[in-house]
Amino acid sequence: MDKKTEEFYDRLKVELDMSNTWPAEYLFKFIVPTESDNIERVQLAFDCMGAVIKTTKSKTGKFTSISVDVTMKHSQEIVDKYLEVSTIEGIISL
Repeated sequence: MDKKTEEFYDRLKVELDMSNTWPAEYLFKFIVPTESDNIERVQLAFDCMGAVIKTTKSKTGKFTSISVDVTMKHSQEIVDKYLEVSTIEGIISL
């Protein structure tokens, strides 16, 4: 992980800790290219966590937005999930 990315996640962790009491509900939002197994890989990342996952295809069908509503134990768990899904090709975290 480069320095800029590391600083971003450090800042995110601090902001999450300041604005939440843990455990807390957190809404992850992603956009992935619809082809291949991208959607399945995001769903598997949140498997067995009690997450509510909603997917919506774009008008052209090229992209799919994924919303994941899940209870997280602490801010580091959120950062870890973002890092885990960042390996999925073409994913955009919102």
